Amino acid sequence: MEKEDLKIVFMGTPDFSATVLKALSASGFNVILSVSQPDKPVGRKHVITPPPAKVAAEELGIEVFQPDSMRSDEAFEKLSSVAPDLVVTAAYGKILPERVLNIPRYGCINVHASLLPRYRGASPVHNAILNGDEVTGVTIMKMDAGMDTGDMIASVEVPVDPDIHTDDLMAELAVAGSELLTDIIEDYVSGDIEAVPQDSSLATSCPMIRPEQAEFSWDMKGLDIHNKVRALSTWPGAYTFVDGKKFKVLDSRFLGDVPEAEGFTEPGTVVKAKKGDLFVLTGEGVLKLLVIQYEGGKKLSAQDCAHNFTVGSVLK
Repeated sequence: MEKEDLKIVFMGTPDFSATVLKALSASGFNVILSVSQPDKPVGRKHVITPPPAKVAAEELGIEVFQPDSMRSDEAFEKLSSVAPDLVVTAAYGKILPERVLNIPRYGCINVHASLLPRYRGASPVHNAILNGDEVTGVTIMKMDAGMDTGDMIASVEVPVDPDIHTDDLMAELAVAGSELLTDIIEDYVSGDIEAVPQDSSLATSCPMIRPEQAEFSWDMKGLDIHNKVRALSTWPGAYTFVDGKKFKVLDSRFLGDVPEAEGFTEPGTVVKAKKGDLFVLTGEGVLKLLVIQYEGGKKLSAQDCAHNFTVGSVLK
């Protein structure tokens, strides 16, 4: 089947999804409908905002459908009426019921931002960074009724920079996943690719991030704090408490052992506060703070605030 004859329904919501949708369109695939979650309030003023995938679809002239639930009769009837040959999902955010999975001729495939069966679930990129993984990737999988449990069609590895944050890694994975997807779709629908079952004994799960996961203490290993900082900088922001109030660290670098720390033993001690350098001793190694935020305050770069700290003081 020629790519322009293959009727595809796309399902996705955030920026990751928008990248994949644009790649499908740019590669000449016939996306007849784009399904996203409903518009939602964003920011302190709760401005109703369309998801990035919806914006991309409208820019491409693709019809958009935003059901409250994929389990509704409305959603089932809409998808049935357009009679897709294939459904492609990428970070849509909802599990599809079996009756929807059975609609397309070639089934439903998902662009998942991990090397399955590792990190099944809603937060694979956050968890790859939290765990300090040096390599992650994208898997294209057949969808079934489970949470990312379907057979694997193809995968690609992506190296993880030790200082990259979730949003930037997500963007890299979206590009890698888009390239993989557009390369394999035609071979998949023609039967030239055989999907491989996942080894469930190797599976790990990663549910949605919870606010309390962002808390850290200075007696943790510095590298673990750094990983938490970069994994959770967009939301909710890695934090500890200083003088009873939240103290967020939104960007950092792990330095290991540095001369400035000699003679200091208590985790949380400021060991350098000069010329934009703000170094804090941790349970193992020194963390360089680049961006901080006090509770109720604005984000501050170390360049602007390091001089306000005193060497030898303890952040607690």
